Order: sequence, then C-alpha cells, then structure tokens
Amino acid sequence: FHTFHVQSTMKYTTAVLAVAAIASTEAFGPFGGKAKAPATPAKTAAPAKKSVAQRVFDMDLFAPVATQNDYGARSRKNLKQGTIKAGSSYVPSGLSADEYNKLRKDAAAKKEANYQRNVAKAGKFLDYTDFYKARGTDTKQDWFKSVTRGHSMAKTKYDWSGEGDKPLWAKKQ
Repeated sequence: FHTFHVQSTMKYTTAVLAVAAIASTEAFGPFGGKAKAPATPAKTAAPAKKSVAQRVFDMDLFAPVATQNDYGARSRKNLKQGTIKAGSSYVPSGLSADEYNKLRKDAAAKKEANYQRNVAKAGKFLDYTDFYKARGTDTKQDWFKSVTRGHSMAKTKYDWSGEGDKPLWAKKQ
C-alpha cells in the first residue's frame, strides 16, 4: 500500500509541475495573452533620451588629448622638476642647496636620456614569422638538434669564454 501511495503522489506532483510550467510558458510566449491592439498612426519620433549609464559609457575621457598616454608622450607634457631653495627646502645633510640641485639635475638628465633611448627602440621588433622561416621550422626539424635548439643567442658586452681575463702567467706560450 505504501508504494502505491508514493507513486500516486509522485504522479500528481509531476502533473501539477507540468501544468505550472506550461502555464508560465504560455503567459510569456507569443501563443496567447491579449489580442494585439490596432496599429496607431506613426508619430514623429522624439529624440531618444540616453540613460545615465549610456551617457557615462559613451564618454571618452581621453578625447581632449588623445595621445597623452602614447609611448614617448612625456616629451610633449609640461613636466619639470621643482627647484631647491636654500633655507626653505629639504636639503640632505652634508650638501648645500646648489650641490643638491646639481645632483638632482644630473639624475633627471640621466633618467630622461634613458627614457629617450627606450622611446627610440619602441615599435622595433623581430617578426616571428620571419624568425620561424629563417630557422627552418616550417620545412625541417634540424633546428631542434642544434646547440641552441632554435633560440637566437644574444651577444654580450663581455667575453665570457674565460680566455680574455687569464693572468699572464697562465697563458700558453
């Protein structure tokens, strides 16, 4: 008797859920609901007002100076270092205001020279397709057996072979 009661309850619950699902689908679907109202004559459309969110998302905050964040734009900005005045500005102990100004000016010049050196390198790169074809990867697998395994080795500033810095007594005659 217990099994029959559970099965009939499950059938009843399933039927109720199916009817509820169909009814909710019918309410939101194109099948039923109210009849369509007759078409009204077209009015001249008023300009659509944008929502606050749409106005915010359409803002281009960089429009006035579109290139302000481009690489190298620092030279077009009016950036300058503050000056140190004796008696009213911080000066490290052991230095005079003039010495500290010179030290700061030299550091700023070094920083600017490094920045300009990097700006000159901007946009210059090795095309991977050319590199790929030059090492022969597209036609053969010999590059994998080489000492470098297809890598380009950088030239170094120093001779790391160990031959150039041997003392005189260690060289063969």
